Amino acid sequence: MSGARGGSLMRLRGMVRKESLQILRDPSSIAIAFVMPVVLLLLFGYGVSLDAKHIPVAVVIEQLDAASASFAAAFHQSEYFSPQRFGSIQEAEQALAERRVDGIVWLRSDFGRRLLGHGDAPVGVILNGVDANQARITAGYVEGAWQTWLQAYAAAQGRELEAPAAVEQRVWFNPALRSRNFLVPGLVAVIMTLIGALLTALVVAREWERGTMEALMVTPIRIREILLGKLLPYFVLGMGGMLLSVAMAVWLFEVPLRGSFWVLLAASSLFMLVALAMGLLISTVAKNQFVAGQIAILVTFLPAFILSGFIFDLGSMPAPIQVITHLVPARYFVAILQTLFLAGDVWPVVLGNAAALLGMMLVFFAILQRKARKDLQ
Repeated sequence: MSGARGGSLMRLRGMVRKESLQILRDPSSIAIAFVMPVVLLLLFGYGVSLDAKHIPVAVVIEQLDAASASFAAAFHQSEYFSPQRFGSIQEAEQALAERRVDGIVWLRSDFGRRLLGHGDAPVGVILNGVDANQARITAGYVEGAWQTWLQAYAAAQGRELEAPAAVEQRVWFNPALRSRNFLVPGLVAVIMTLIGALLTALVVAREWERGTMEALMVTPIRIREILLGKLLPYFVLGMGGMLLSVAMAVWLFEVPLRGSFWVLLAASSLFMLVALAMGLLISTVAKNQFVAGQIAILVTFLPAFILSGFIFDLGSMPAPIQVITHLVPARYFVAILQTLFLAGDVWPVVLGNAAALLGMMLVFFAILQRKARKDLQ
């Protein structure tokens, strides 16, 4: 019994050594694990932003007075707007049609007279609705600028602004409203999906193409030892890419990590096993590198990018699509990442999503063990 166990460990050790040497001799594996995360994080961290700042708006003042000049100055003092003065509404509309501005703030001739009269000062706002999200953000900014300025103006006039309620806003978890704090943690899930699923699928498919897999399968090594021998080196490689991504997120992009690092490490290990199982499962179906790569992109990368909540809000998707997102492992890992980074150790969120990942891992490995039989059929 002990001899059989010793032989199994020796075969497993040899398999791990073989895979490790193959990784070291293959620059593409190192590039996918360490260079690709750096490129993606730099691209999304610096090049992609959902924040709307310096929005070009046209300001039209039909009759200049102290009130209209003060309100227009509020736009010049805000980092969210890049105002441009126009003499008439026709000129501003032309600029909006030519995409030189994204909106128009129109102060009509009786702005000052009706300002504090009945709360219906004639302020017109026209927005470019081609980008609906940008239009909503701009409308919110204009509304906020108007309410802030109106309260300050009423206080300066010694009058009290009539309002049914005073709204006090408080933003939790991301007070600065930096989209980078939202995007970078989710990107870690996309990176780990690529490292685990794509890299594993390509490497195993390459062995099928070269015939080394058949040569391996006629040896005394068992199917479990083959799977473990392939999983362990790529697990270490993937976790190295994860640690690099987290280090860049915290120290380069200054994304706060409010939760436990060890909880993050445990959740990442669980998700990496799911990604590796998907990659190995793809390689058993497609024994060609090109086909394996295409399948891995279609069933792992694209769902992780689109259907995980990484960028697009899951709650705003149609109900059938929301059901499909529950089949995407990255959905659960993105929820864990964003919670650990921005909110902390919120155990109902962490444990619930970790349980879903654990169930997926068990299902994938059960299917993998069933399909990856040691034969040459």
